[in-house]
Parts: sequence; C-alpha cells; structure tokens
Amino acid sequence: MSETTTAATPNTVGAAATAATNDTSVDEKPAPGAYYALGVLLAAYILSFVDRNVMAVLIGPIRDDLQISDFQYSLLHGFAFSMFYIVLGIPIARLADHGNRKWIVTIGIFLWSVMCCLCGLARSVATLFVARIGVGVGEAALSPPAFSMLSDLFPPARQARAFAIYSLGVTVGGGLSAIIGGFVYKYFAATGGATLPLLGHVGPWQMTFVSVGAPGLLLVVLLGFIREPQRRLDRDPASAGDGASLAEFWAWLVRHKRIYIGVMGANSLLTVMTYGMLAWFIEFLIRTYGVPRESAGLQFGLINIIAGSLGALVIGWLVQPMVSRGISDAPARMLLVIACLVALPTTIGPLCPTPQLAILLACPAMFLLNGFYGPGVTALQAITPNRMKAQVTALSLFFANLFGLALGPTIVAMLTDFLFGDDQYLRYSLALLPVVLCPLAALLAWQALRPYRELLEAR
Repeated sequence: MSETTTAATPNTVGAAATAATNDTSVDEKPAPGAYYALGVLLAAYILSFVDRNVMAVLIGPIRDDLQISDFQYSLLHGFAFSMFYIVLGIPIARLADHGNRKWIVTIGIFLWSVMCCLCGLARSVATLFVARIGVGVGEAALSPPAFSMLSDLFPPARQARAFAIYSLGVTVGGGLSAIIGGFVYKYFAATGGATLPLLGHVGPWQMTFVSVGAPGLLLVVLLGFIREPQRRLDRDPASAGDGASLAEFWAWLVRHKRIYIGVMGANSLLTVMTYGMLAWFIEFLIRTYGVPRESAGLQFGLINIIAGSLGALVIGWLVQPMVSRGISDAPARMLLVIACLVALPTTIGPLCPTPQLAILLACPAMFLLNGFYGPGVTALQAITPNRMKAQVTALSLFFANLFGLALGPTIVAMLTDFLFGDDQYLRYSLALLPVVLCPLAALLAWQALRPYRELLEAR
C-alpha cells in the first residue's frame, strides 16, 4: 500500500509484494545511505504503530481510572486519533511532493512522540482526547514523505522490496504494541507507577504511554544523519507528466463505478473488521477468560507479527502466479475469497470455550486480515490509467482509514454498550461483526468481477 495519504491501515506488505516492475535498469544501485534511511524509517513506522495501538492493552485501566464506557473509550482510541490523521494525509502528501521530506518526517515524529508522552500526563477524558489527536497529526506526516523518499533512494527495480521491508512496520509495530505495552504496564502496576521530576506521581497506564513515546525522540536524532534525496523527476524531467483533471478522474470513476465501489467497498469493510479486532481482542481475552494483561498482549502480539506478516507476504505473492495462469481477475477474486474465508475464524473464535481455542483461531484470522490489502491495491492499479493512479490510491486509503480507523473500534463498542448492554458480552460483539460485514464485503467483491474482467480485456 503505497501510502500517498496515510498509513494505516491494513498493511502494505502485500501491495509491495504484488507489485511488478518492468524497469530494465536492474544494475542501478541505491543512493548512498539508502539502507540506513530505510532502517530508520522502518523503525519510525514500527514505533508509530506501537504508539497508536498501545491503548488496546490498556483499556481496563483507562476505563477504571477515567470512569468511562467502552463506547467513550473507543472514541479516544479511534475517532480522536483518526479525525485529523485522515484529513491531513492528502495535504501532507502534496507538501511532500514539493518540500523537504526529511524535515516533514522529523517534525511529525517529534510531534507524535511528545503527544504520546502527554497521553501519559492526561488526567481527564478531554486532555487524553486532545493528546490522541496530536498523535494522529504527527503520524500523518510519516508515510507520504517516507514512501516518496524511498522511491528516490532506491532504483525502480529495487523499490518493491524496499516498500515491502518498510511496510513490515504495520504488523511488527502492531504486535510489539501489545507485547511491550503489556509488560511495561505490568512493571509499573507492580511498582505503583513512578515519580517524575516536576510532574510528581504518574500512574501505571500513564507511564506506559510515556515509556513508548519517549524513544521517538531518539529517532529524531537518527533522522538528522539522513540526506534529503534528489527527486527522480529532477534527474529526468521528461518522465514528468500532468495528472488527470478532477473532472476526468470522477468521470472515469462513475463510468466504472461497479468496479471501484466493489473493490474499495470490500476493502473498507474488511478494514473495519481488522481494526475492530486489533482494538478489542486483547480486552476480550482478559474479560472473557481472565487472561493476565501482559500474557494476552504477548500472545496476540506474536500472532500479529508472525501470522499477520506471513499473510501480507504470502497472499500478496499468490496473486501474480494466478494472473500468469490466465486468471485475469485474480486480485479482485482474492478479496472475495478472503471475505468468505475470514468469516469462520472471526465468528467462531470469540465464542470458543477456552482461551487456547480463541487464540488458535486468531492465527488464520490475522493471516487473512493482513493479506487483503495487497490484492485490493493491485486490482485498482491494474485497471486505472496511469494519470489517475495516485488519486485512486488516495481515495481508497481515505475510505479504508475512515471506516477502519474511525469506525472499527467504535462499532464493536457500540454493540457492547447499546445492543448487549454488558461489558462481559464483548465476545458477542466481536462475533457479530463478521456475520454482518463478511457477506457484504463478499457481495461487493463478487459484483465487481465481471466488469473488472471486461475492462481488463478492453484495455
């Protein structure tokens, strides 16, 4: 998922894995310092997901301390973070096309790290809400400039691999947020928190935010050693071209609305499921089975890192051989297959009688939920004219983030609070989500297959 707007979404490993390049300059070497920059940007991407998702392992303590419901908590987790994260993605991407990308990333990391630490100093819902907004604003400044920098640091023949490595930050960071958050909270819960200079006593869940936010300040220093790369269009002005006008873009979308509504709609609904599970699965293990917080974080974190990363890579790599064998609609068809397959583990898992079975079924669930975005991006890229690809990617990411980041955690909480009316019924909220969303996602993907094939044949 080449994040021209935001990252978030579901990971981009599969998108990079399914991307193919026809570039013949295989012998062109990366720019000096390219691998150092890739390492620092990967570390930043990992840390961004740690900082945004660490709340998922702190739901209980935050609710108890602030005396809020699941629904109110979900607004802190999803809506507060995403409200500016989504909106600022496109203008920051445009700024990255013209400004100094290294400094945009540096300012973004500094801002979200400071705001994550300020989450730890929050004493009310309002202050925590504002701090979460700040985290989202800072993180919006990472991926658009990062992808742009990597595309200039690495030659076209090596970009897919660089993008795939960078995009591992999604699953690795998401998993580490659960693991690190659980153990850091356990440590400070045992010590009763900590006393900080000038600030006084800070509680366990607050210190967890401070602990995961502070390392970002080190990354700010490491970024100082990266040189702003020369843009490839500057080296080859002939390769620059004007993008399609807004009128042309919308006319194309309307003409092929069944395809775009189908692919983007299925992608967005699967994103809702992904973020709903990421936000609430750890708390489900704690409430339903009494699993210790650090143990729940460790187990789900490892599943996210291992099964999630494998899903993104394996499913992404499966698409190209299918296309080579004549299955031209393989990318869109893969969305349909995933929507059908993921319904089973995500519905049965929360209803299992033991935590072991629930965790076991979470493995195929995370494998599939981290694998759908690559085929989705590939499907859109394959049928979209070159002059419109960036705009289509931005639009797809906008809807995926709008539904996934903003609504995913909140829909689960609304079911728990307003439909079931009992915190212990969280398992039924998680189980109900795929019952509704998977058939809708499958239907949207299915109705797009025929026009998708016809458009490919026409081109």
